[in-house]
Amino acid sequence: MASLPTPNLLIIIDDSSFDLRINSGIASHTKLFKQILCFSSAEAALDFLAENISNPEIFPHLIFLDIQMPEMDGFEFLGRYDTFPNEFKAQSHIIMISSTDDLRDIVRAESDKNVVKLLKKPLQIEELKKLVAEIYKH
Repeated sequence: MASLPTPNLLIIIDDSSFDLRINSGIASHTKLFKQILCFSSAEAALDFLAENISNPEIFPHLIFLDIQMPEMDGFEFLGRYDTFPNEFKAQSHIIMISSTDDLRDIVRAESDKNVVKLLKKPLQIEELKKLVAEIYKH
């Protein structure tokens, strides 16, 4: 059995430029990712994924997804993401990140088959390292 890849590309989707800057800085500090791409809209991120779905150079091993965003929220993103090929979804891991205390959002995120985990904003370095180690069995 081939070993799982390490996460080369991280995509962060969040409408808050402040949260994008903070969370990409924290992720960068861990030195776990070769590249970090930030999107301020779920629609733009979906377009990018659809355009590059067959490009192994731009394959997102991890996607950090905010729940509450205008135009298209994290759950709408998940609905569209679910139409992607199963081979793609099997290797790309979504972690929802949110500051929500709404129990409905928390239950919905944790019960979605495409979501690995729900983390509170802002990301914590040790929590992120531990999660990546769990996903990739380092």
